Amino acid sequence: MSGLFLSKGLFPQEFFRPTVEFLVRAQQQDGSIPWFAGGHADPWDHVESAMGLSIGGEFEAAENAYRWLKNTQLEDGSWWAAYRDGEVDNHERRETNFVAYIATGVWHHFLISENQGFLREMWPCVQGAIEFVLAQQSPHGEINWAVNADGEAMCDALVTGCSSIYKSLECAVNISVQVGSPRPIWRDARQALGEALRKKPERFDRTWESKSRYSMDWFYPVLTGAIPPAKASAHLQKRWGDFVEPGLGCRCVSDEPWVTVAESCELTMALLAAGDHARAVTVYSWLHQWRESNGEYWTGYQFAEDLLWPDERPTWTAAAILLAADALTEYTAAHRLFKEVCMLDVDAAKILPERSRAQSL
Repeated sequence: MSGLFLSKGLFPQEFFRPTVEFLVRAQQQDGSIPWFAGGHADPWDHVESAMGLSIGGEFEAAENAYRWLKNTQLEDGSWWAAYRDGEVDNHERRETNFVAYIATGVWHHFLISENQGFLREMWPCVQGAIEFVLAQQSPHGEINWAVNADGEAMCDALVTGCSSIYKSLECAVNISVQVGSPRPIWRDARQALGEALRKKPERFDRTWESKSRYSMDWFYPVLTGAIPPAKASAHLQKRWGDFVEPGLGCRCVSDEPWVTVAESCELTMALLAAGDHARAVTVYSWLHQWRESNGEYWTGYQFAEDLLWPDERPTWTAAAILLAADALTEYTAAHRLFKEVCMLDVDAAKILPERSRAQSL
């Protein structure tokens, strides 16, 4: 199957409409979006899927997804690691990057929908989530990856998880400014986290084997802005050969013959953040060979054995496809979110008007 090449202003609405409809079908009545029918939902991937709905113009469905998080949020501002059919499916831990990601999703939806009422509605939920996450920040700047069932800190940090939190803190700060309740302490926490990611590698993977063989540890600091654009291209080039399989995509792990669609989409956006538009287009063009006619995408391809693996077509993979397409084509007002760092100044915040009507794909 030939690759799909995208460029500015050329978002193929008809091509992606089945992908959006897949996300709409997958959403449960309570607003949650599981990985697939019968699967579990986790807070991070649920938000990723909600962002796909927003890009598709399915604003009501996206807002229902965020309200599910609001309705299931624990008193300390967190969520359990996984849910299934309205019940907690994993109550062993609460992961900080999962919890923080609601800020990224809510801000993303606001940028597209301009729905100030929704932003204000979600503000207490976002505030509670960020306060939970920042309670796990060490004096060195990194943030513990999780707390256990009893709320005790699981004291180590992940590069990918903390990078994701770094972007979520940017979005949380912007939400706080937009609703007229700025949180300068969140800016300070974000700055400390960025310093840890850039200058304190010893604060990560302290109690387990290094995760550097995972591609997300390689490109997530670029994707989320922790590594600035001036250094991003050199950073990505350094391990390009370890992770990128020409014609197929980005490996999940450097030493396994397995490319994954979601990681390849995120690499696409990281390349855009690094100013490498040509390679971003090329990587993204490889991914549609893993698409089914109904708009769903396989998780990945094991090229040593020539098989699609696992036997799953997750919602969050479909959402990643839409996020990368938006970033490439500048289709929605949120297309810059993973390409640039954009922090609202307290004095420069502009309250956007409510949008009364949404355009669907």
